[in-house]
Amino acid sequence: MRATRPPLHDIPVLTGPEHTVLVLGNGPVGQTAALLLARWGVPVVLLDSRTHRDPVGSKAICQQRDVLDVWSWVGAGAIAEEGLTWHTARTFYRDQELFSVELLDPGRSPLPPFVNLSQCRSEEILDGLIADQPLIEVRWSHEVTGLVQDDSGVRVTCRTPSGETELHGAYAVAAGGARGSALRSMLGVGFPGRSFEDAFLICDIRADLPGWEQERRFYFDPEWNPGRQVLIHPCPDSVFRIDWQVEPEFDLAAARADGSLDTRIRQIIGERDYEVVWSSLYRFHSRITTAMRVDRVLLAGDLAHLVAPFGARGLNSGVGDADNVAWKLAFVLHGWAPPALLDSYEHERGAAARENLEVTTATMDFLVPQDEAAHARRHEILQASLTDPAARARVDSGRLSEPFWYVDSPLTTPDPERPWPGRPPRGHPAEPVPGVVLPDAPVEWPGRPDLTRMREVVRGAVTVLAPEDRHEAVRAVLEETLSPAVPRQVLDLARVDTTGAVREGLRSADDDLWVVRPDAFLAARATDLAQVREAVGRALARA
Repeated sequence: MRATRPPLHDIPVLTGPEHTVLVLGNGPVGQTAALLLARWGVPVVLLDSRTHRDPVGSKAICQQRDVLDVWSWVGAGAIAEEGLTWHTARTFYRDQELFSVELLDPGRSPLPPFVNLSQCRSEEILDGLIADQPLIEVRWSHEVTGLVQDDSGVRVTCRTPSGETELHGAYAVAAGGARGSALRSMLGVGFPGRSFEDAFLICDIRADLPGWEQERRFYFDPEWNPGRQVLIHPCPDSVFRIDWQVEPEFDLAAARADGSLDTRIRQIIGERDYEVVWSSLYRFHSRITTAMRVDRVLLAGDLAHLVAPFGARGLNSGVGDADNVAWKLAFVLHGWAPPALLDSYEHERGAAARENLEVTTATMDFLVPQDEAAHARRHEILQASLTDPAARARVDSGRLSEPFWYVDSPLTTPDPERPWPGRPPRGHPAEPVPGVVLPDAPVEWPGRPDLTRMREVVRGAVTVLAPEDRHEAVRAVLEETLSPAVPRQVLDLARVDTTGAVREGLRSADDDLWVVRPDAFLAARATDLAQVREAVGRALARA
């Protein structure tokens, strides 16, 4: 197991319940939140109602580049290393390819655009890191039955095998997963949305399928699933996930018994040998909680939002929640920022959840038309797409996960010279404006050969990217604006960005001053010191 990289900055370790965060839910989002908080020197109690980890099924498999960046920062680089890399998404109508999307990168990140690795293996890697982290205490068999909060913190009552117990913390992160209705009820939040009646069948099979090892394939109306669609993903160890839309009354046990499951598989792979590794039947939901924050409790992952799986926006968005909430809680608990900083979690991650809901609902309305008129419109678009590029642009096989852009956040200073142009075309990176994540690229850091990427260097501190001849003046501004203990740094891109990829991705002029948040998102582009002072204050909710 690769150890967590030592931080660039001295971060004090906090102690006591007045500085402890209770993380409710030990799935991948809760695990990530716990590891990030510990990296910030915050003690964590990680609770789960289950008796132990359930390793059955591959579950969420698609991990996006920016999520791999977060996991790498807490020491889980093995997920990127073990995962199967893919960078092309192909879409077919019947037997004709309509288009393919190459996943572009605004920098030249060493991390792959996507890897596929079973959720079980990702959880195992994260568990190993948690076991080595003295700031994280894990408690299984702790079912939350009560939650009370006041100005001093959060008190959680849990049912355990040995009886009832009560735990205290300053804040709580509720990451109890899709079945977190009891927690949502305790917090008094709703979970409006819709549930889809259509059934989907997953089979993970091990087989030799040459040419399919590094690409996602989506088929509309193939002859082996007429009127419906099929999605195929490659996974490590010659495993492929096949995801069929099936009739609502489909019976998986019966299909196994009567050989029709084998027929379905062979219609795709032919007479090759194969082994079924895992199979499951599921229906999905599009729901979002009515609040992402209830006083001292912050909701994350599937407990806060459920979306259709086409586009891999579930787990990836949940890790985005964890990344966002961890640095903000750490800054508040260390006294580096006011509690008002936590208000931005609701704003930023609520907006991210709504965008994911909008994107995936549009996909589902195309994939699973709800009436005859919608069916007819989809058929017309698909038929036209065989010859018409404009029609192909209207074919929706799932817009793949991407980091949300905090361009409208109260922490972001807009740039009048670079207004936000809106969502980029699918497969393309966002425009480099304040609110988007800093492009990643290889770097060289003197004395730290373990730091090889730009985001590794900026994570964990308030950073200003500035020409070397302005460093002294920028440092003086940071000294005036930040309390003494806040991790901060001033970097010269020309020295660190050895390939020029970051400057190219930012379209940065020689005299630009970039303010970067501790989670590697751009807070501002400035040209003078007064703008830097204002932007740093705003980024920490001090403005």
